[in-house]
Amino acid sequence: MTALTREAGAGYAFVERNFNLTKRYLGWEVAFLVYAVAGALSVSLIGQSVGSQRLLMLLVVGAVFWNYLSVVFQSIGDTITWERWEGTLEYTMMAPVRRSVQLLGSSLYAVIYGLTHTAILLVVLTLFFSLDLGRANIGAAALFMVVGSASFIGIGMLAAILPMMSVERGSQMVFVLQSCLLLVSGVYYPTTVLPGWMQLISKISPATYVLDAVRKSLIDGASAGQLLPDLWPLLVMAFVFIPLGLWGFGQAEHYAKRTGKLKRVG
Repeated sequence: MTALTREAGAGYAFVERNFNLTKRYLGWEVAFLVYAVAGALSVSLIGQSVGSQRLLMLLVVGAVFWNYLSVVFQSIGDTITWERWEGTLEYTMMAPVRRSVQLLGSSLYAVIYGLTHTAILLVVLTLFFSLDLGRANIGAAALFMVVGSASFIGIGMLAAILPMMSVERGSQMVFVLQSCLLLVSGVYYPTTVLPGWMQLISKISPATYVLDAVRKSLIDGASAGQLLPDLWPLLVMAFVFIPLGLWGFGQAEHYAKRTGKLKRVG
């Protein structure tokens, strides 16, 4: 029990440290929030201009919940990048803390940060548009947010390997991977309009199932039982991607230390 308490305390330390980093760079955080709001409004106004309430709802839900998933993904994917920026990479890697504790603590912060970021975005969009949420099943939407977060955490851990392997282009590659997920996940359009080979890729993106389920629950009032075809793939991905992400990150760390990539700063 003492060991478990110690590990939990170490995990919370990473949550607290990342929170303090957010406060230190609050100006940048505000700038990124304005950028997210502007992007979501730009997309949602397409539905407003067409005059279709359903299209407006589809675009708003897509913009809001993709913002959440992308914030979680980006925050975890930039774990090593932030360490390099702060000059704490070697200290963190030598600290007597399990790497899994560090990654899970950073992931917990990413989820809290993503929920806060998305809540603000949702409030702003609600003020701009008359959204019809009379039939919304909030509980089902929240369930898929939680399960979808777990799936995205695993992919984020794998993405965090890229900045470790490449100092010059790793962070940019995290953004490229995020853009690819945006393309195939049906954020602003149904995946059925994609070419056949891209539809196959969309089936291994957690965002595909999260967005489909959240739209059905908020717009059509679907229950969790009706959304089982979206739920079980997310559960499978969560159980596969998180252990895979932890294992992959550990292997990449050993390789980076052996080859001297971890120490490099440019």
